[in-house]
Amino acid sequence: MVQLAVALLAMFLLQMILSGIQMKHFSNEFLKLRRQGKVACGRKSGGFFAGAIVLFLIDDAGVIQTARKLEGVTCFARVKPLSGFEGKHIGYLTEADLPKGHKNLGKAIIDASLTYRTYMAGEHIEYPPTPLARFGHSMGNLFRKSQNHVQ
Repeated sequence: MVQLAVALLAMFLLQMILSGIQMKHFSNEFLKLRRQGKVACGRKSGGFFAGAIVLFLIDDAGVIQTARKLEGVTCFARVKPLSGFEGKHIGYLTEADLPKGHKNLGKAIIDASLTYRTYMAGEHIEYPPTPLARFGHSMGNLFRKSQNHVQ
């Protein structure tokens, strides 16, 4: 039993280290783009499926200069070029512009476009809750349901 606990702890620590390396790589790629100009970002988490994050380097008019993507299920995924978006206006991206195949990549691209339009309209950008916040919310709902059954 102790061996199982040690093995689980070791796997958890390895996951934390590898995720930290992935986050550092992503941060470095983001900073490289940010040093060149404005960056629009879109994301779509995948859960058990491949999630995606897209980065668009845009000029002052909103025209995409460079596109990058991070997609995958594991912490071994790395930022890679995303072709086919250079010269397009980020605010006018549609379903027709999306690459075929990976649905979450397309959703991340649409999210980046929506975020850009929201920002340019001067509106507040809503950020999705963190996994810990979602857990706390679901636990609160569970507690409220049990309170209602007791009364």
